[in-house]
Amino acid sequence: MLKKSLMILVPLIAFAAGAFGGLQLKPGKEISQAGHDGGEHDSRAEPTNDHSDNGQISGKPDGGHDADEQAAKEPPETFTFPSQFFVPLVRRGDSDGMMIMTISLQTTHEELEQLARQEHRLRDILLRQLLIIANTGGFDGNFTTEGRQRSLRKTLLEALQGNFGENVTGILIEDIARQGR
Repeated sequence: MLKKSLMILVPLIAFAAGAFGGLQLKPGKEISQAGHDGGEHDSRAEPTNDHSDNGQISGKPDGGHDADEQAAKEPPETFTFPSQFFVPLVRRGDSDGMMIMTISLQTTHEELEQLARQEHRLRDILLRQLLIIANTGGFDGNFTTEGRQRSLRKTLLEALQGNFGENVTGILIEDIARQGR
């Protein structure tokens, strides 16, 4: 009885702690750097457009000239999910821990709004793939090596591109942690 209660209670506590921690880590307002000349543009301090109801979308506003030329000059835009992914690790019917991840997607400026509107579908596709990876031992051992992280990004990107076409051009894993029993 106690074991069954813990199977439900531990993930709920982990979810609540992760949600609270995620709220604490939201990016703040831009802070100008000391010693910055007023006439120069600091390329590190780019404006962001926050959409709290559909994740965070960052990037530059559209200048309006030739879109292809501008796309070649600007870095990819980023869509950040507003909450973390929680992936249970189950072995032989017992909870072995949980993977907690923060994932962002690289895309073009034109696709940002479409991805924001499809946030729930995107989360479902990614979570489905993460569960498959977890159930096949993808998070066993040292899951932080470059080879395993590259494989994880590739698998998640292929899953998204299979459902959304080439709208998503990259996967960014911003935070990853394994919480044991």
